[in-house]
Amino acid sequence: MKFDKLQATGNDFILVDARNGELGWAKLAKAMCQRQFGVGADGLIAILPSQKAMFRMRLFNPDGSEAEVSGNGLRCFAKYVVDKKIATGHDLTVETLAGIRTIKTHKSQSKVDSAEVNMGKPRFKPVDIPVNISANKPTSNDNITPILEHSLTVSGKELPLCFVSMGNPHAVSFIQEPVTDFPLTTIGPHVENHPIFPERANFEIASVLSRDKIEARVWERGAGETLSCGSGACAIAVAAMMKGLVGDNVDITLPGGRLTVTWDRVGEVVLAGPVEEVFTGEWLK
Repeated sequence: MKFDKLQATGNDFILVDARNGELGWAKLAKAMCQRQFGVGADGLIAILPSQKAMFRMRLFNPDGSEAEVSGNGLRCFAKYVVDKKIATGHDLTVETLAGIRTIKTHKSQSKVDSAEVNMGKPRFKPVDIPVNISANKPTSNDNITPILEHSLTVSGKELPLCFVSMGNPHAVSFIQEPVTDFPLTTIGPHVENHPIFPERANFEIASVLSRDKIEARVWERGAGETLSCGSGACAIAVAAMMKGLVGDNVDITLPGGRLTVTWDRVGEVVLAGPVEEVFTGEWLK
């Protein structure tokens, strides 16, 4: 089976053209994503046909679970189909479990080197995230007061959490100390699997450096700590904007690089960043 490996700010994915038929993706993801015995990746992406959009994306985590969406994964997806001329033009629509996402690609020397993804509108209702806690009363028929300061004690450490859905669940904690000092590998698994999250959660820690810069690290559901997370960057930016900490355009610096998030606080969130092909190969097992 032929595959390509791409990375977007260090968030790496194995991509497989599956337009001619699906495979046992969960089992395959567990095998291929292993960094010692497989290819090594943060996820496996299948390119599939769609009746609702130009393409359909299925994304599987290293533990075999299926994720709803990935901002970095969508940028890798876009580079794959544009560079291989599977898609024509620079703009794409991709069906995901979180809905249809639009992507605008940018080229350098005939190859896609960056992309902007429309990540949809953030959601704040506990049932949409989902998180099992009491919500504030709705301020209108269509909106609810965001939960921006929920205290959760994990392994003896009290965490102030903001809850955001970007089509997948996120819990964001803003801290004063450098993010490099935070014990993410210890705390992350406990937050991900905490009983208040019926579908587990992605956990982000963030430090606001200025009105347009945030430093962050991410513990991804089903993958562990990754160098970057597109939907996580969006969740961080949205939470920071809702708390009045930053403006409408913010750079999120993660261990793997920088992502830019733009949101007018009404409509859809836009994620922008670089993308690169790492290698191509053939899976022999």
